[in-house]
Amino acid sequence: MSKRSIFEEVSGDKSDAAPAVTPGMIDRGRSGARGAIRAWLMVLFALVVAMIVVGGLTRLTDSGLSITEWRPVTGAVPPLSEVEWQAEFDKYKQIDQWRIENQWMELADFKSIYWWEWGHRQLGRVMGLIWAVGFFGFWITKKIPTGWAGRLALPGLLGGVQGAIGWWMVASGVTQGEGMTSVASYRLATHLGLAFVILGFIAWYVFQLGRSERDLMQARRAKEAKIFGLSTGLLHFAFLQILLGALVAGIDAGRSYTDWPLMGGQLIPPNPLMFDPLWVNFFENPGLVQFIHRICGYLLFAFGVVVWLKGRGSAHVMTRSAFTLAFAVLCLQILLGIVTVVYAAPWHAAITHQLVAVGLWVAILRARFLAAYPISTSIKDH
Repeated sequence: MSKRSIFEEVSGDKSDAAPAVTPGMIDRGRSGARGAIRAWLMVLFALVVAMIVVGGLTRLTDSGLSITEWRPVTGAVPPLSEVEWQAEFDKYKQIDQWRIENQWMELADFKSIYWWEWGHRQLGRVMGLIWAVGFFGFWITKKIPTGWAGRLALPGLLGGVQGAIGWWMVASGVTQGEGMTSVASYRLATHLGLAFVILGFIAWYVFQLGRSERDLMQARRAKEAKIFGLSTGLLHFAFLQILLGALVAGIDAGRSYTDWPLMGGQLIPPNPLMFDPLWVNFFENPGLVQFIHRICGYLLFAFGVVVWLKGRGSAHVMTRSAFTLAFAVLCLQILLGIVTVVYAAPWHAAITHQLVAVGLWVAILRARFLAAYPISTSIKDH
């Protein structure tokens, strides 16, 4: 080795130079196809909302029991001949709904309710197919961000469970000699509740994928724990009210008392505990079920005011706006609920009420997300 002078410039020796630091390595190693996956999840979200709407219309048209069998694969093909149509109609004639309520039906009438239920089930199959193609496509091509495989698999797994619950719900109304003319309301509530759980996971993932991993890691340090906890409570409270709404819908309790704010001219509806055993009243007594739904709505509004006022104290503009939006949607939803009751739950009001429930659910989730991962803004933006 040659000797160097103590005054010799050594910085120019490139072999000893430290490697350059490349910024953004966290995002580069964990990003995957975030934009494409986010778009795919948005499509799934839209399909779940469509499922909720079509499911609501299927219930409102009393079409849910028109298909008396669960055939996940072969059921995708509808009747293709008059013989097949007649065979399906004959199966429907064996259940209590036709015997008690629909003996007036001709084959043409049956076809109209059959298509609603078939469309609802077919939409579920399409959603499952789009999830499978998207998930396995991203997985095979190794485009799923690090740590996201399990999260992206969850909507598909819950969708499969939802299909089974859907049949469990329908089976409660496909009876002979038991006097059942509709599905059990608590099973309907379970079915709708899981739909909102799936929506919640998808929406949360869409929010997360809309920002880089680096941004989320930095934002998490500024988490506003108090309003995050309050928004979590509001989310759970809204979920309870959604389940109660499904109980109301399941027994058409929204048409039992159409005056407001009283019920039948009094604060508590007449005969709130007329059924025996006592617990049956909480699922099958229209007056009591609607009364509980109303009271829960009032309490939800009061809690919503508290959460909104606390959310307004956030240090971040976007978070404050998110809490204000959630409260505005809550007010709209309560107003729609009153209108729906007063007009005896016409289908367009009932479906709008259900759609705004989806909007409220997402608005609360967004406020909660921004409390957990606030977006910093400059002073001039305040």
